[in-house]
Amino acid sequence: MPLFLALLRSETATSPERRAAALAGLTAYQRALRPLPRPEKPVIASAGRAVLRDYGGRGRPVVFVPSLINPPLVLDLARGNSLLRWLSRQGVRPLLVDWGTPSPAERDLDVTGHVEQLLLPLLRQLPQPPVLAGYCLGGTMAIAAAQRLEAAGLVTIAAPWHFAGYGAGLESMAALWAQAHPACERLGLVPMEVLQAGFWQLDPRRTILKYERFGRLQPGDPEARAFVVLEDWANGGAPLTFGTGRQLFDDFLSADLPGRGRWQVAGAPVHPEALNLPVLSLISTTDRIVPAASAARIGTVREMAMGHVGMIVGGRARRAVWEPLADWLTALPRTR
Repeated sequence: MPLFLALLRSETATSPERRAAALAGLTAYQRALRPLPRPEKPVIASAGRAVLRDYGGRGRPVVFVPSLINPPLVLDLARGNSLLRWLSRQGVRPLLVDWGTPSPAERDLDVTGHVEQLLLPLLRQLPQPPVLAGYCLGGTMAIAAAQRLEAAGLVTIAAPWHFAGYGAGLESMAALWAQAHPACERLGLVPMEVLQAGFWQLDPRRTILKYERFGRLQPGDPEARAFVVLEDWANGGAPLTFGTGRQLFDDFLSADLPGRGRWQVAGAPVHPEALNLPVLSLISTTDRIVPAASAARIGTVREMAMGHVGMIVGGRARRAVWEPLADWLTALPRTR
């Protein structure tokens, strides 16, 4: 809340009317009714705190690897707006990696460690090679996993790889990490609030505008209910381990080890161009979280003008992403 209020003061310094409207929207959001949580899907494999949840369906297993940032349930956001539940009716069997909640005892576990110690052990428990489908940082991790074990295919959705492509945004991210680093090192964790502050700085005007707009909606409006569900997801999530935060900011965003071919997983550098399997890369040309210049471009590349989260849950997501993804998955050659 203090971070949001500081942003609000800065963005509305010359407009008391806008400040009042945004505060009214924030109050309405805080007071809004929430739907009851849905039962979690069954676990079919586990490795440490990470588990693999089964979304049913008949057909090829497709393991969805979400980012370590924010909860994985953006891929299963709400009734009628769930990529995973929809895919389970399209001839594939979606499986979702749930990373669980880290503790300070795991402070040294970085992104590489999440692949080596959690993701790869989960995948090795499956009876047949799956397709890997990674969203955001999960796509970065899925690329590494696909090079370390047999997979039937790979899908990346808004997955960063060439981190130098963040351009001018790198300076503000470095400043954010320099400020947060000492406290995070003491905690052994990177609280979600640190990351949220970074996301807000990418487009502070839009952050304030969306609360102004929400304040004008009626509580029972479907758009208002959808806003609450999505904002709860965006504002929630477990902290990162300190090692993950350090590697993200220092090794990826600052040094661009993946983009330079110097990120090592399981003792060898990861080279996406060397992958010998079907690959689909879904990229947004208007993504602020993962700019198009930073995105992984492997295999078949499909571009669209949609927001980072809109690619998964937006009004145009089904036609632009879900349906082409289902078509690509079901057209893959069958494995024995």
